Amino acid sequence: MNLFTVLTRRKSITQLQAESDQSSYGFQRTLGLWQLIAVGIGAIIGVGIFVLAGQQAAVNAGPGVVFSFMIAGLGSGCAALSYAEFSSMIPLTGSTYTYSYAVLGELLAWIIGWDLLLEYSLIVAVVAIGWSGYMQVLITQLTGLELPIALQGAWNPTDPESGKVFNLIAAFITLTVSGLLILKTTWGMRVNSFIVSLKLIGVLLVILIGFFYIDPANWQPFIPPNIEDNQSIPHFGWSGVFSAASIVFFACFGYDTLTTAAEESEYPKQDLPKAVLLSLAISIALYLAVSLVLTGIVPYSELDNDAPVDAAFKALNLQWVRGVINIAAIAGMTSVLFAFLLGAARIWFALARDGLLPSWFAKIHPHYKTPYRPTLILGIFTALAAGFLPIEQVAALVNIGTLSAFIVICSAVLILRIRHPELPRAFKMPMIWIIAPVGVLFSLFLIIGWPWKVEGHLVLLSGLPIAILWRFILWMGIGLLVYFSYGIHHSFLNKK
Repeated sequence: MNLFTVLTRRKSITQLQAESDQSSYGFQRTLGLWQLIAVGIGAIIGVGIFVLAGQQAAVNAGPGVVFSFMIAGLGSGCAALSYAEFSSMIPLTGSTYTYSYAVLGELLAWIIGWDLLLEYSLIVAVVAIGWSGYMQVLITQLTGLELPIALQGAWNPTDPESGKVFNLIAAFITLTVSGLLILKTTWGMRVNSFIVSLKLIGVLLVILIGFFYIDPANWQPFIPPNIEDNQSIPHFGWSGVFSAASIVFFACFGYDTLTTAAEESEYPKQDLPKAVLLSLAISIALYLAVSLVLTGIVPYSELDNDAPVDAAFKALNLQWVRGVINIAAIAGMTSVLFAFLLGAARIWFALARDGLLPSWFAKIHPHYKTPYRPTLILGIFTALAAGFLPIEQVAALVNIGTLSAFIVICSAVLILRIRHPELPRAFKMPMIWIIAPVGVLFSLFLIIGWPWKVEGHLVLLSGLPIAILWRFILWMGIGLLVYFSYGIHHSFLNKK
C-alpha cells in the first residue's frame, strides 16, 4: 500500500451511520433540542455582543457595523448549512473532524481535528480571562473587596511593573466548568441552559429599554466617510465595514460545538440540523438589534472601550440596567466556556477512539458516562493558560482555525454530494452549487485579505496578521509529527 493511499484512506459513510446507531461507547442520549440550541447560542453569544459590536462601530464601521454582522453572518451561514447537512447524515462526536474523515481522508481529518483541538482550548482560555475581568468588577461593586494584585491577572511583558502574576479567578472558573462537564453532561447542560436564559434576558433588556432612548441623529451618517490612519489602513466607509466583518466573524461561529455532542443527543438526525440553524439565526438577529440600539443611544465614537454596552447605559444614567448587563455578560461568557470545553473534549475523544491518539483518552467514566480524561486534562491546561498568559497572547490563533474548518466543511459537503448523491439526508443544503463555494471563498477572503488601493497602489489587506499564520503553521507542524510518529501506525483503519 503506497503512502498516498494510506493518507487518503476514509471511513465509509455507511460505517459511520452504523456507528451512530450503536451505544457501545457508553454515552447517554440525554440532550433535547432546546439543550442543543442552548449549547449553540451559548457558544455564539458572548464577547461579540458585549464588546465587539460597540468597539467595531467606534473603530471601523460606525452604525454600519450592522452590515459587518450581516456579512459575517452570511459567510458563517454557508458553513452552518454544511454542518446541518452533515449532522443529519453522520450524527457522531467529532464535528468537522469526523465529516472530513468520511470525505477527504485520514490526513486532512487529522489536520482539522488537531487544529480544532487547539482553537477550542484557546477560546476557553480567552473567555475565562474576560470572565475574570467582569467578575472582579462585579465583586468590587457588591462588596468593595479586591483580590491581591498578584492574583488579579497574568504577568504581561508589555507591563512588567503591574505586579500581576496569576489570574486566579480565570483558572477557577475553567476548572469549575470542567468539573461540571465531568460529573454529568446533563448537569452541565442544565446549568448551561439556565445561564443562556439569563444571558438572553440581559440582551433582550438592552434591546427593549435601549429602543426608547434611540436618537436617529446618531445614525447619521450610517456609514461614515472613509479615512486612513498613519499606517494607511482604511477605517469607515465600505472598507471599514469589511474590516469590521473580519473581526466580528469571531462572534458568528460556535454552533459547530453542538455537533460534537451528537452522540448525547436524543434525536440527532432531526435535532442537530435544527439546532445549528436556529442557534445561528437567533444569535445574528440579536447582534443586529444590539448594534442598532448601541449606535442609536450614543454617538458611535463613545463606544471604544472594554465594556461598550455598559458605557452606553452609563451615559443614560440607568444604573440598575448596568447591573443586569454585567450579570448577563458574565452569564454569556460562562455559557461559551461550557460549549467550547465540551466540544474540545469530544474532539479529543473522537481522535483517540479512531486510534490517532492513544486509546487511553477514549475511556468513558463508568458512572458519569462522560469522556472524563480529556475533559480533566483540557480543564487543567486551559486553567494554566488563562492563569499565566495575557489575553492578547492567548487570543492570537482563534480565527484562523475556525476559518480553516469552514473551508473544509464547505468543500466536503460539495464533494460528498457529487460522490454519493444517493445517500439519505434528513436535511439538504439548498442551492449547494452556489452556497458551498461562497462559504469557501468567504473564509479564504478573511484569512488572506482583500485588495485595497493605497497611495495609488493596489495592496492586499489581511484580516489575519502574518504572526498568526506562522504560529498556526508551527502548531500544524507539531501535529504532523504526532501523526506520522503515532497516528498513522495506530489508526484503526491501519489495523483493518
